[in-house]
Amino acid sequence: MLKLKNIKKTYKTGSFLQHALKDVSLEFRENEFVAVLGPSGSGKTTLLNVIGGLDNYDDGDLIINGKSTKKFKSSDWDAYRNNSIGFIFQSYNLIPHISILENVEMGMTLSGVGAKRRKRKALELLKKVGLKEHAYKKPNQLSGGQMQRVAIARALANNPDIILADEPTGALDTKTSGQIMDLIKEISKEKLVVMVTHNPDLASSYATRIVKMQDGQITHDTNPLKKTNNQEDFKLKKTSMNFFTALKLSFNNIRTKKGRTALTAFASSIGIIGIALILSLSNGFKIEVDTFEQNSLAQSPIMITKEATSLDEKTLKKIANKKLEKYSDKKMVYALDDIRDTIMHTNNFTDDYLNYLDKIDKSKISGITYSKATSLNIIRKDDDKYAKIEMPENDPYQSMQLWSVLPENPNKNEKGVIELNYDVLAGSLDYQTPGLILQLDNKNQISASILKELGLNGKKVKFEDILKKEYKIAVNDVYYTKMADNYIPTQDYEKLYNDKNSITVKVNAIIRGKEGKEMVTNTSGLGYNKALLDTVIAVNKNSQIVKDQESLDYNILTHLPFDESENSTNTKDLMLGYLGADTYPVSIYIYPKDFDTKDYVTEYLDKYNDKKDEKETVQYTDTAKMISTLTGGIMDAITVVLVAFSSISLVVSSIMIGIITYISVLERIKEIGILRALGARKKDIKRVFNAETFIIGILSGLLGILIAYLLTFPVNNVIEDLSGLAGVAKLNPMHALALIVISMTLTIIGGAIPASIASRKDPVDALRTE
Repeated sequence: MLKLKNIKKTYKTGSFLQHALKDVSLEFRENEFVAVLGPSGSGKTTLLNVIGGLDNYDDGDLIINGKSTKKFKSSDWDAYRNNSIGFIFQSYNLIPHISILENVEMGMTLSGVGAKRRKRKALELLKKVGLKEHAYKKPNQLSGGQMQRVAIARALANNPDIILADEPTGALDTKTSGQIMDLIKEISKEKLVVMVTHNPDLASSYATRIVKMQDGQITHDTNPLKKTNNQEDFKLKKTSMNFFTALKLSFNNIRTKKGRTALTAFASSIGIIGIALILSLSNGFKIEVDTFEQNSLAQSPIMITKEATSLDEKTLKKIANKKLEKYSDKKMVYALDDIRDTIMHTNNFTDDYLNYLDKIDKSKISGITYSKATSLNIIRKDDDKYAKIEMPENDPYQSMQLWSVLPENPNKNEKGVIELNYDVLAGSLDYQTPGLILQLDNKNQISASILKELGLNGKKVKFEDILKKEYKIAVNDVYYTKMADNYIPTQDYEKLYNDKNSITVKVNAIIRGKEGKEMVTNTSGLGYNKALLDTVIAVNKNSQIVKDQESLDYNILTHLPFDESENSTNTKDLMLGYLGADTYPVSIYIYPKDFDTKDYVTEYLDKYNDKKDEKETVQYTDTAKMISTLTGGIMDAITVVLVAFSSISLVVSSIMIGIITYISVLERIKEIGILRALGARKKDIKRVFNAETFIIGILSGLLGILIAYLLTFPVNNVIEDLSGLAGVAKLNPMHALALIVISMTLTIIGGAIPASIASRKDPVDALRTE
């Protein structure tokens, strides 16, 4: 069954060589009780360790059922110890933090035996050794003799062929020793038992064969084996400790060190707490910003103007690459294209594009404006004085005006963008009657220069005084006087005001942005409805000056030739638009109903540009996206910086976990040796300590999230006191989950090196550790 053939084993300490086994040859029967006697240092324990696969021989061969072990790998020896060997140690070597039952089960657990079968067999063995009633106790609750009985039950659990006993009664009294020896002798009737002892009386009383050793050699054998069976029928069953078992072992160990585990988890959680609080605030502020944007920016217009600025990723990359181009001649000056030529794009409003826009789903938008360059020659009357209204170009309020033409509502049965975003303070939003609209800021203010141009003088003006005042729009055939080939604007404003062909208009409505919509409505200015623009164009497009301009190739007012080059402001089309001919718009404003419909609008506009050359595309500006991208980018940048600083504590935590795990390795060296003796592989040992760091990582992550959540309450109170914003800090569940995973990952990384050190521990040295 078991044969040692010329086994040699030497230990080297510095330059000193100790020959523990010298050419030992020995054969054993399938069932016999062999006692190995000899003084200390004779090689008895080394012989036992070589037979048990705990220590590797240097030369010779260990043959099991005819199979040589010369080519055994580490995993083969692990499987051999698990399936074929049962160890009974002098110091019992029970794992202290698991129950008696679990100690007996451990070998079967490593073999992959099912839980129910494992428990049933363990209880049967405990009953056999008289300890069934103590199954759920811990080893430290038993006497020495009882612990040795547990060790015997554990040795028998996997039904091994060989039982190896190293001084099994060395720590027991005489009476208990006798009981243990009776048990071992009973076992030897069915199995091979090899026992190392110093006690010759014990050997002669119980053993069926006595082998004596001296200086690493066999000196006497009372019953040597004469017949040899060379039949090779030995098969190994690989061991396997699953992660759940490793978790259970580590959890039981952690439970014995609750205080240290709690402090470790708390220290590791500090970084998680900091990052969780930062993410809570970032998430909360982002929600506040998003809510604000939803309320304030949802209906910001998508602007399509003659000239569009492109600052997308593609354009920015193009600019960067241009600046990085290398020069070839250091004595030459190289021209760099004007950056404006790169980022500016000229849109061409063709009939095809305007027809495409006309087919947009009207249910998705709340307003659309086609602004034209038509000049409105508005004349006012102040008592007996007449004047033309001239809006100052440098007026800051006027320059911030959102529209010159009131957006047209495409859905007559629903509220349009004006109704949704503005309150009518006086008058009515009459889309059919040509008229003006006065927009006030949130304090009912408007530029004094605009009021002055409207003939409304004074620091305060009543609504009724504004609404009753009449203005006249002079049409081209009245406003322009032809003299020879020249057209001269009429300066006789009284005549223009009183001419029967002039169009009478009033301020139809005074409006102000709704509360909460200040982001897009807190400006002031003067606008007009589409009905007024259509009325003026309908008259002026048939005027004589327009007809003459259509036939001429120069500007009819300045007599300067037109410049039809790209980006020119002196083109025939623009001049015709200024005079009131029905030409293409100079800008188009589309107002989505909300953020969802905005996506539809932008996708619809993008679809037009598919497969078109860059010059043929029509670019647009999404104002809401520009603002939200800017605010989101700033918030993300701040969050990244703060998280980066907080992450330093995570690195420190990871190093600390490595130290704590290494301490745990040092504390559990004996357990490592026991597990290896039971057949645990190196990877199983590594798994045990990885499981420990996994548990600590989960605990620290959960603790960090819990503390961070509790801290959000006082943080929210402070923020509310300072800013008036309530409940800002809100931890996103996905962030919480991610942080727990990060905590777990970092602790596993931190414990990886100590776990690897543990897996490389020599099982023999580990078992000797006290």
